[in-house]
Amino acid sequence: MNHSIHSADRSTHLKIVVVALVAGIMVTALGISARTTTDLSQTAQVVKAGKPITVTSSNASLVR
Repeated sequence: MNHSIHSADRSTHLKIVVVALVAGIMVTALGISARTTTDLSQTAQVVKAGKPITVTSSNASLVR
């Protein structure tokens, strides 16, 4: 068994690449399957402005 990546042979490097590829595919598959596909249509909701109002919430004096 090689304990250093520098002294590892070709088959050890290949095993590392395969394990990394399988892990990447698993993470990608998990991410795709976790998405919700209940409603794919997007609808716009229109919000109309009403009359303007004045809102005050403090009693601080205004210094100009």
